[in-house]
Amino acid sequence: MAPLALNIVPFLLAALVSVVASPWPVARPGMRQIDGVSHEVWHKTNGTKLPPLNTTYYFDQLIDHDNPSLGTFKQRYWFSYQYYEPGGPIVLMNGGEGDASGLIPYLTNRSMVGYTAERFKGAAVLLEHRFFGESSPYPDLSVKSYRVHTIEQAINDHEYFVKNVHLPMPGGDHVSAPSEAAWILFGGSYSGALISFTMTRKPGLFAAGYASSAVVQAISDYWAYYEPIRQYLAPNCTADIEVVVNHMDEVLTSGNASAIKSLKDSFGLGAVEHNDDFVWIFANIPGSWQSNALSIPGGPMFEFCDAIEVKDGKVPGPGGWGLDHALAAWTKFYNSTYFAGLCGDTPLSSCFDSYNTQDPSWTNTTVNNANRSWEWLTCTQFGFWPDGAPADRPSLVSRLITPAYFERQCKNHFPEAFSSPPVTLLDAMDVNKQYGGWNTTVERVVFLNGRRDPWREATVAADGTTNFGTDLQPHLLGDGYHVGDTIIAEGDVNPSVRAAQQQALEHIGKWLADWKPSS
Repeated sequence: MAPLALNIVPFLLAALVSVVASPWPVARPGMRQIDGVSHEVWHKTNGTKLPPLNTTYYFDQLIDHDNPSLGTFKQRYWFSYQYYEPGGPIVLMNGGEGDASGLIPYLTNRSMVGYTAERFKGAAVLLEHRFFGESSPYPDLSVKSYRVHTIEQAINDHEYFVKNVHLPMPGGDHVSAPSEAAWILFGGSYSGALISFTMTRKPGLFAAGYASSAVVQAISDYWAYYEPIRQYLAPNCTADIEVVVNHMDEVLTSGNASAIKSLKDSFGLGAVEHNDDFVWIFANIPGSWQSNALSIPGGPMFEFCDAIEVKDGKVPGPGGWGLDHALAAWTKFYNSTYFAGLCGDTPLSSCFDSYNTQDPSWTNTTVNNANRSWEWLTCTQFGFWPDGAPADRPSLVSRLITPAYFERQCKNHFPEAFSSPPVTLLDAMDVNKQYGGWNTTVERVVFLNGRRDPWREATVAADGTTNFGTDLQPHLLGDGYHVGDTIIAEGDVNPSVRAAQQQALEHIGKWLADWKPSS
């Protein structure tokens, strides 16, 4: 990696703002969007014009797989058979933790979903996860509704869908798995983990699985989120971030009210009452790293580093400039660039006030609120709280950010479920026990990961793991970012990503060749 990225591209700031302007601070993982794809489509072989890719279909999914008498809800899906030939497989992608309508281009050969369908003459399906987008079993996102918002219900959604759906194509009523057609289950990030969980629970249902950046290990104290960032960021920028973070922590824990006020005032944040809210503001730019892409240079983190490290046209060595310049440059960048328009008309002190339980956004139960639905999963099953590193490790974010900071906010969001911190409902250890975590023994799933991915430490590619994969569970590692291998363009610009994509297809091809319909 070059010692300093000088290409300033602020295009990701809009996406970042949508995260930080919310009182809830946990960035969701998830799939990247692919732009510039036409929805008009024709069959590759016979040239027949097919329904547009953005045609929405609805499947009658069970509300509660443990109690089918409760009835069904309309689960959205999108579908393309532009590459399909009779006898081909069905590639099913779960849209994961967001409105899946933004992922429709994955049905084309611009992504590994559509590319896999094309390679094996199959059809591609995009299924929206329950409680995300418009696929809600109930008309609100209340705690009562979330009783059926669990990993197990999502797993069973997969099974019920592939056994009962009638796909809108010739012969689409005879593609039931595993008796009539081979299905490939595809996902990235949380939905990548869901591929591993599903195929662990339902062996033999799917012929193959493709799990990109699959966060299989539930971790509550997830300080390691920042480790890949620290490892791959320019060392001068890393050094200066660490020295400023340490300085802030020293001031904020000193008990010196005057020094604390002076620090906050320098950023125009004197009205931010709570110290953990104050330091969380400085964790948001490192949190933007997960949106980086090899095929799209730049991003907020590189823009920030340019602002800190470039002085009079010069850059420092690996040790950075040191505290005085780094703190002054950081203050200038935030005040002149980063804060501009960040929270709209809302004062920054209110925008970042996680202690104001009267803010209506905490308990907004309107359907299609991806942050809320993801927060329920983090509060009850995963954790994934990106806090400061232990005292004996370098840290890109303040050590005042602890799991307790996030646990308290579970109560803010779901007071009916969590009466007081700490959150005792979190069952991350149980999730790992049920599905294997880093030590999953699932078969016919290929795991692909990127070295630069901040979610890497929750995947089978985490540093120090002893699960190195097998022929039936290949582990492939490229130089990319989060779920980068799912996008063909990432392989176009990086040989290691392209090699992982090609090897994944080879494994899937072998498993498809071995597949036989069940009796």
